[in-house]
Amino acid sequence: MRDKYITKEAWVKIVSYFKSKKRVYIKSEEGFKMFIEGVFWMAKEGARWRELPKKYGEWNSVFKRFSVWSCKEIWDQFFEFCSQDPDLEYVMIDSTSVRAHACAAGYKKNSIEALGRSRGGFTTKIHAMVDALGNPIKFILTPGQSSDVTQASELLKNISNAHVIADRGYVSDELRSELIQRNCTVVIPNKCNTKNYFYDRFIYQDRYKIECFFSKIKQFRRIFSRFDKSARNYLSFLSFVGAFLWLR
Repeated sequence: MRDKYITKEAWVKIVSYFKSKKRVYIKSEEGFKMFIEGVFWMAKEGARWRELPKKYGEWNSVFKRFSVWSCKEIWDQFFEFCSQDPDLEYVMIDSTSVRAHACAAGYKKNSIEALGRSRGGFTTKIHAMVDALGNPIKFILTPGQSSDVTQASELLKNISNAHVIADRGYVSDELRSELIQRNCTVVIPNKCNTKNYFYDRFIYQDRYKIECFFSKIKQFRRIFSRFDKSARNYLSFLSFVGAFLWLR
């Protein structure tokens, strides 16, 4: 296995985890290695599935296995396993818009699939939460025109006794009250037309870490541009990439 894709140390953790899963069948470690590397290649290069190099196996077999695991939420569980020891002294939330390719449209009739129209055109918005070190903890997908603050409560649902850092897009008296009840310190700047709450400007400087996180995941072209028709598969790629950021 080439170190530029997956390190040997990371591979040991990956194979030991999946071997312990009852719903995951691994016929041979070599074949499983080809599959994981194939999914990594797809995430990194952002190509069509048909362009997957032959050394990773038949493209259709790799795609079907990836999609079945996505339906079974195996990729989400893999991400949760890798991110089970976050530093929750500080948490940061923010969102980023991703331009969707035309091939991402038309999945089902009357189905939004987290696709919408915004200033950037045909987009999906990734709402994320990271820990004090900038490692990902949670993702939510919405159409591109969705407001940031609408997903704040869901992102922070299980957070308490932490410093919550966010930009002005999350100014909300309701959210602030909710966080204070959970003994959180709110570090959100004020808007000119809102109440003048105190926030620690020094702690707020740590917000750059979530911007760095977005920069890291957008090194993967499958994340930088959305090619997947289903929000489920796109979120699975996010979970896959997020897990590997923890394994670095």
